[in-house]
Amino acid sequence: MLTRIDHIGIACFDLDKTVEFYRATYGFEVFHSEVNEEQGVREAMLKINETSDGGASYLQLLEPTREDSAVGKWLAKNGEGVHHIAFGTADVDGDSEAIRGKGVRVLYDEPRTGSMGSRITFLHPKDCHGVLTELVTAAPPAAADH
Repeated sequence: MLTRIDHIGIACFDLDKTVEFYRATYGFEVFHSEVNEEQGVREAMLKINETSDGGASYLQLLEPTREDSAVGKWLAKNGEGVHHIAFGTADVDGDSEAIRGKGVRVLYDEPRTGSMGSRITFLHPKDCHGVLTELVTAAPPAAADH
């Protein structure tokens, strides 16, 4: 069962400049940053709030590290802006299979490692009214140390 909005992914050309905008304009601070080589992105997670299920909601700022990454291609086509929305779930495996059973294309056969050690998969935007949708199961607290 999906429990919350985990994060909203925002593609940007310059991560440092975009982080500074969100810090100066809204007061959001970087909670976690990393480079995900598999996905070809440098990212910063800005924590917005805690949630009732023990998780949190974030803005995920994404700068491609290579032009051929999914985010790099998306930026070349669309420019900066909202790239995807991610919903939190306690069971990304079970929920992605249930959603697949409803006819929605799940982009990964098996969930992959995402930000902060989470497990993630994506749903095809053409099956989700034009919105690239991510499902996220947060890593256990010890694994999510930043």
